[in-house]
Amino acid sequence: MKTKNYLLLFFTLLMFSACKKDPKTVPVKFTSTTYQELNSFDNTGKPANLLKDTISPSMLQFIDTTLPDGVNLTTTHPELFSSSAIADIAITQPSDVYITFVTEDGGSKNSIAFYTYPTNKPPTNAKDIQLITYVFPNAGSQTPLRPGDKAKLGNFTAGTSIGFVLMQDAWNSTTGSLNNDAVHFCSNDALNPEVDPNLKKHAVLINYAPENKILVGFEDLDRTNGGCDNDFNDVVFYATVTH
Repeated sequence: MKTKNYLLLFFTLLMFSACKKDPKTVPVKFTSTTYQELNSFDNTGKPANLLKDTISPSMLQFIDTTLPDGVNLTTTHPELFSSSAIADIAITQPSDVYITFVTEDGGSKNSIAFYTYPTNKPPTNAKDIQLITYVFPNAGSQTPLRPGDKAKLGNFTAGTSIGFVLMQDAWNSTTGSLNNDAVHFCSNDALNPEVDPNLKKHAVLINYAPENKILVGFEDLDRTNGGCDNDFNDVVFYATVTH
């Protein structure tokens, strides 16, 4: 009788193990990270002290053509996903760094922020990110930003790298506040929640040769989510580095 019971237990465990699926995504918790704002901002999430670039109609048309809303970019431009290049900026000499908001086409009230790390020691997990600084608190749906709104991130020394993070739906328009516990999608693939390495990229680099600009396009949904359209146009910006 005992033998039968053991066999029944064994086969039950075996069936449970066979039916259990590996997770497609694993939440990333930034519990060791401190958050701050680059500049003060008003109740719409628009930062103070914004600078201004001129965004040409041709650039906006290029974005509309390259990143059409709801169209899977992995299908239309697979070459953007075959490169190991990421959107981080590696500083090789003392430099001022700016980012310029270009456009957004997301359904969530996303925020854009940045973090830094030693270039020779890129982050491998959330514990490596000590500080995240909000640049554009409300860069998503119903943003107060306009194409060309520009913020100076600061002056950075050689050997420093700057990474970017889209904080999913982090802006609360009712309270005019930010949610540090929002899902983070980072330019460093290692910090993103998807398990499949082919799905971990959330920021693509797009060369706009006519104006010598490298655009950064972010996807704001977990890419294992059936509702994710992979259009990477949820927030689009570019960086400028001056020496």
